[in-house]
Amino acid sequence: MNTKLVRMVGTLEGISFLVLLLIAMPMKYIWGNPLAVKYVGMAHGVLFLLFVGMLLFLCMKKQWSLRIFILGLIAAILPFGPFVFDHKLKQLDPH
Repeated sequence: MNTKLVRMVGTLEGISFLVLLLIAMPMKYIWGNPLAVKYVGMAHGVLFLLFVGMLLFLCMKKQWSLRIFILGLIAAILPFGPFVFDHKLKQLDPH
C-alpha cells in the first residue's frame, strides 16, 4: 500500500461525493428520479469505506499520528475535503 494509491482513492471518493450532492440528489428531489442516488450513493459508500480503511492501514504502516487519520476521516465527510487532505498527504510523503 502506498500513498499514491490512497490519494487516488481519496480523489475518487471526493468526486463521487460531489456527484452525489450536485447531480444525483437534485435528480431525486427536484425531478423525482431516484435511480442516480441508488448507484452513485452505493459507489460513494464503497469508495468512502475503502478510503478510510486504506488510510488507516497507511497511517499504521508509516507510523503517522492518530491526528492524521482523524483529519482524513473528517476530510472524507466534508465536500471538497478529500482534495484539501490530498495536499496534506502530498506533504507527508512527497515521493
